[in-house]
Amino acid sequence: MVITHEQEPFIQAIGRDWFQDRVAEVAMLRLDVVHHNVSGNKWYKLKYNIEYCERNNIKSILTFGGAYSNHLAATAAMANLCGLSSIGIVKGTYAEKELTPTLIFCREQGMRLVFVTHEDYARKYDKAWLEYLSAQYDHPMIIPEGGANEQGRTGAAEIASMVPRHYTHIAVSVGTGTTLAGIADRVEGGVRLIGFAPMKGGRYLNDEVGKLVSRNNFTIYDDWHFGGFGKHTGELVSFMNKFYIEQQVPLDMVYTAKMMFGLQQQILTGMYDKQAKILCLHTGGLQGNVSLKDKLVY
Repeated sequence: MVITHEQEPFIQAIGRDWFQDRVAEVAMLRLDVVHHNVSGNKWYKLKYNIEYCERNNIKSILTFGGAYSNHLAATAAMANLCGLSSIGIVKGTYAEKELTPTLIFCREQGMRLVFVTHEDYARKYDKAWLEYLSAQYDHPMIIPEGGANEQGRTGAAEIASMVPRHYTHIAVSVGTGTTLAGIADRVEGGVRLIGFAPMKGGRYLNDEVGKLVSRNNFTIYDDWHFGGFGKHTGELVSFMNKFYIEQQVPLDMVYTAKMMFGLQQQILTGMYDKQAKILCLHTGGLQGNVSLKDKLVY
């Protein structure tokens, strides 16, 4: 049983003052409303993985993520809702000493957390290590970090069908590149995808996504990481609060806030044609704001 939407995604206009009429339109596809615990692109990336488990009578899921991983949180919640057990391989043994709100949520959803060294975590694509993990945890379905498998890309590709044809650009935050890859080959015409990596050195994802898609219709930027993955500054928090007050859209600190900050900088510096119409994907993950709850107005 795959869970159903709590609310259908919708497109919300962003006020013209935000982009100072430098482009024709900016709007946001509110994927965050799909489900309060499995929100945004996570719902789509996990959807067909869950169906695969059901078709093949697999009773558990094993996946990978860091201490602030939206993917881990969403997988724990989705598995719990669908009656599956879950195991999370967490990067960094230090993370066990003081659980982040994300990892506390995962445990509350029934996920077994296994903390490994950075060296072991780097083996997450190593066939021998995956075979060891499979035997150790009774042969679960192993989903790569970020849902980065065929099922994940198939689900993400469905997002492309929600994009009206008049948009010239799609802005999306990029963690593993799964969502961008799923959409890139499915969008029509000359639509350009703008990727925003929320970590240092994230431009390597241009090559990684390039291996998965047949079209050269995307560019990934890493200029707005604010110190690294999961990191933030006072400037970013102020931006999030101002955006919510003006647009009534809550952004998450890890992904969408950095994307919208970077996009606004690009627009205001004249990077896009005056006729550009940009649709931003809200990929959910608002659980990542728990550590900032005392600093946010929402």
